[in-house]
Amino acid sequence: MLRTNWARALATALTLAGVVLGLTQPANAATAAGERYVALGDSYSSGVGAGSYLSDSGACQRSSKAYPSLWAAANAPASFAFTACSGATSTTVKDSQLSPLNSSTTLVSVTAGGNDVGFADVMQTCVLQSESTCVNAVNTAVAKVDNVLPGSLSALYGAIRSRAPQARVVVLGYPKFYRLNGGCIAGLSETERAAINRGSDALNSVLAARAAAAGFVYSSVVDEFTGHEICSSDAWLHSVAVPVSNSYHPKAAGHAGGYLPAFRSTV
Repeated sequence: MLRTNWARALATALTLAGVVLGLTQPANAATAAGERYVALGDSYSSGVGAGSYLSDSGACQRSSKAYPSLWAAANAPASFAFTACSGATSTTVKDSQLSPLNSSTTLVSVTAGGNDVGFADVMQTCVLQSESTCVNAVNTAVAKVDNVLPGSLSALYGAIRSRAPQARVVVLGYPKFYRLNGGCIAGLSETERAAINRGSDALNSVLAARAAAAGFVYSSVVDEFTGHEICSSDAWLHSVAVPVSNSYHPKAAGHAGGYLPAFRSTV
């Protein structure tokens, strides 16, 4: 009798679970389908390095393999505006990318900050010049992260909130670029790689703090890229590459396996 009662209870629980799942999954799909999504930001959102660039994106290099495109393709939101652009700073995002935002916007993603502090120049310095010059360049960038970037981010985030007061805004960070003591046998020294990773940590810390102050969601991608940094056996980031614009940007795998899950987990 006890076995029979237990079996009936289990069958009832499984039936109820099936009902719950049957109700929950379409509700989630319906929520995604109702989103009005705007993707803002720099090359880490536009998809530089991922290839498959959209014909109308020009020098902005927006990719069908970038995480905003992948999320929109999988979820069929009610509307999708993709204005992220290679080379954008927090100021140029604020000045030139916000026109699709309005009171009906429900979801916004944004990456910005790396170009504000001269990330590309730092990497060029590290590749072409001495170890000490590289470390000094990173230290200069970190000083900008601490002293200049917070105000620029606050201005951008305030403008986003003003234009899209009802939206859920997701600020995504940047990966650590190097696996220390990894498989690279040439290129930068371990000291330089560690300094660059430290710069990325400092940048992400300010992004997280400013996002929280604005009431936005911050989503780190560091965990997703762990094991896939440059010098790992399965890097999701380009090192020095041809074309040079791809250098130090996520590959298509970095968007599909790194940025997309980090964004999806917040929506």
